[in-house]
Amino acid sequence: MSTAVAEINATPMEPPRNPLAAGFSRLDNAQKLKLLGGLAALLAMVIAAIFMSRQPDWRVLFANVSDRDGGAIVARLAQLNVPYKYTEGGQAILVPAERVHDTRLRLAQEGLPKGSVGGFEMMEANRFGMTQFQERLTFQRGLEGELTRSIQSIGSVQSARIHLALPSQNGFFREQQKPSASVLVTLHPGRSLEKAQVAGIVHLVAASVPELPPTSVSVVDESGNLLSNPPDGQTGGIDTQQLQYVQKMEEVYTRRVMDILEPLLGRDNVRAQVTADLDFSISEQTSETHNPNQGASPASVRSQQVVENTTDSNGTTPGAPGAVANIPPGAPNAPINGQAFAPGVTGPNGEPASTSANTMRRESVVNYEVDKTVRVVKGSTGNIRRLTAAVVVNHRTAIDPKTGKEITQPLPPEQLEQMTALVREAIGFKQERGDSVNLMNAAFNIPKVEAVDTPLWRQPDNIELARTLAWPVGALILGLAVLLGFVRPSLKAMNAPPPVPDSDETKLKQLETVVNDPNERSELMPGLAAPTAAETAPTAHQLRLADARRLAKENPVAVANIVKTWVNGEAPA
Repeated sequence: MSTAVAEINATPMEPPRNPLAAGFSRLDNAQKLKLLGGLAALLAMVIAAIFMSRQPDWRVLFANVSDRDGGAIVARLAQLNVPYKYTEGGQAILVPAERVHDTRLRLAQEGLPKGSVGGFEMMEANRFGMTQFQERLTFQRGLEGELTRSIQSIGSVQSARIHLALPSQNGFFREQQKPSASVLVTLHPGRSLEKAQVAGIVHLVAASVPELPPTSVSVVDESGNLLSNPPDGQTGGIDTQQLQYVQKMEEVYTRRVMDILEPLLGRDNVRAQVTADLDFSISEQTSETHNPNQGASPASVRSQQVVENTTDSNGTTPGAPGAVANIPPGAPNAPINGQAFAPGVTGPNGEPASTSANTMRRESVVNYEVDKTVRVVKGSTGNIRRLTAAVVVNHRTAIDPKTGKEITQPLPPEQLEQMTALVREAIGFKQERGDSVNLMNAAFNIPKVEAVDTPLWRQPDNIELARTLAWPVGALILGLAVLLGFVRPSLKAMNAPPPVPDSDETKLKQLETVVNDPNERSELMPGLAAPTAAETAPTAHQLRLADARRLAKENPVAVANIVKTWVNGEAPA
C-alpha cells in the first residue's frame, strides 16, 4: 500500500520562465547556430540597404586639371571635410551634387585651380614700384587670358593658348612694326572647326588688339595644322569651302531626281548620282571704247581759241593836228584783196590807185569732246560648266500567270524615255553646255536580310533593366532565403509546446497492458518471448497495486489523508 501511494506523489511546480528563453533553450546547438546566423545576415542586409539608399549623387567639380592643381584641390577638400572621388584615369574630381557649387566657390576664392586662365583681374594685383615693362607685360598677359576665355567658349574648342607679339611703339621710329598673334586650339575628340569659325577667331583676335591686321593672325590646331589662310592669301591646295559647295550642289540635284522618280517607281527602286563641274576661277575684264562723232548730233566743244591780227599802212604824211585830222577816212574804192598799184597809177578799169594797204590775220583753234566708254567686267565664281546625271531604275515586279510567282520585267522603252525627259527637266539640262543624262533599267541585286531574333537577355534595354534591378531583387531573394531557410524553422521549433511527461497512471496502464497482452509485449519488446500462462497470472503484488489504484480513484481524500499521516509520522488510523 505504501508503494502505490509513493508512485502517485505529485511532481513539484517550477517557477514561470520567459517564453523566448524557454523556446531557445529547447533548441539544439545546430538550430541555435542557424537562428543566430540568419538574424545576423538579415541585419547585415538591412544595414547595406540603408547605406546604398543614402549613397550621394556624385557630380563633376573640376575636369582636365593638372596633377599639381589636382593635388592642391584634394588637399583642400580634405580640410573642408568634403567627400570626393576620382573618375577612371583621374580626369575629373567628383563631389556630392548638393555641395558642387559651394565647394567650387570656396576653391575659387582661394585661387584654385591655379591653372585656370587669368584675365584683366591680374591688373588688380599691381604692387608698388612696378616698372613700365612689368606693367606692359601684365597687361599683355591679361589680354591673352581674356582672349583665351572667349575662344574657349566655342563648343568645339577644349582649350586654347594665345601668344601676342606687341612691339614697343616709339615716335622716333620712322616705320612702326605691326603687332601679330598666334592661336593654338585643342579641339574635343571627334570635332572640327569650320572655315567660318576659324575666320571668326581670327577677326576676334584682330579686333581686340589695336592695329592688328587679320592677315597677321595664325590659328593652329593641336596637330600643328594651319587652320587660317596664309598671310599671302595663297592656300596652296584645294579650298575646303569650295569642295563643300560642290557636294552641296550635287546633293541638291540628286535629291531633285529622286523626288521626281520615287513616286513613280518606289522608294528602293531608284538610284541616282549627279556630278557638277563648277568654275571657281575669278576673271576680270576692262575695255575702253571711243566712238566718233557721226550723224546729225552736234559735237560738244571742249575748248576754243581765236586769234585776229590786223595791219593798216597809209602813204600820206599825217598833217597838223586839227579838225581835218579828226575826220575819219572815206570808204575805200578798191577791193580789200585787190592788187595794189603804185602811187599815181590808175587801174585797168580806170579806178584810181589806192594810196594805203590793210592786212588782217585770223587763227581759230576748236577742241571737241570725244566719246569714251570704260567697262569693267568681273566674272562670278561657282558657275556651272557641266552637269552629268547617272540614273538606274529597277525592273518592275509582276505575277506570272502560269506559275503564280512574282517575277521581274524590264520597263517599256516609252516609259524610259519619259523618265529621261523628267530627269533632264529636273536638273536644268542644257545641250550647249555639254550636259548629259544616262538612264538605265536593270534588276537590282537586293540581298535578303534575315531578321535576327535577339534573345531577351541580350537586348540592351533588358540588360540595363537587369543591372538596375540586380541589387534590390538579389537582396530580396537572399533575405527570403535566409528567412525561410534559417530563421523560420528555428522559430517554429521555439514555439512548439514541450513534451508532456506521462503520468504514473498512464505508465501503470501501459505496463499492465504489456503484461496482460502478449501481442503488445511482443511489439514493444520484440526481444522477449511470449509469456506463458503461468507468467500471465497476476501476482499478489500486482493485485495490491490494483487495489491501491482503485482506492485512489474512488476515494482520493482518504488516500490523501493516509499520505499526510505518513508524512507527519503519525500511526495510521
